[in-house]
Amino acid sequence: MARKAEISAGILVYRETNGALEVLLAHPGGPFWARKDEGAWTIPKGLVEPGADLLATAQREFTEETGFVADGPFVPLAPVRQSSGKIVHAFACRGDVDAAKLISNTFEIEWPPRSGRRRQFPEVDRAAWFDLATAREKLIAYQRPFLVELEKML
Repeated sequence: MARKAEISAGILVYRETNGALEVLLAHPGGPFWARKDEGAWTIPKGLVEPGADLLATAQREFTEETGFVADGPFVPLAPVRQSSGKIVHAFACRGDVDAAKLISNTFEIEWPPRSGRRRQFPEVDRAAWFDLATAREKLIAYQRPFLVELEKML
């Protein structure tokens, strides 16, 4: 039986700095996102293949998109749904990485459109730590419930 909606899984890494909670967010790469900031950032995540483990996929995607390894322990957060119907699962874990050392995998698209030329872009062009108030502004809207749940959990 086929799934009705696509499923993605990702990792929401958090840390405490001077008593304040911060989360690591990723900015999508590529020309569509190049000039977008508020409401454009995301948790590192990726598509879950049918039958694949959610946490294993989230860990793999986190590493592919950032070059970092999330060690856990992991706390599952309530899944959210994109307007497209895709369901996104997230796992929170404590961590501390140097966001400036991000290394992302790439994807290829025709760019500019209808030019016949193909170009490669990083899946994530940068990552940064944000306090929760700023993260709420930066994070894509459908993922904001992850921050609410993380804050209640901690």
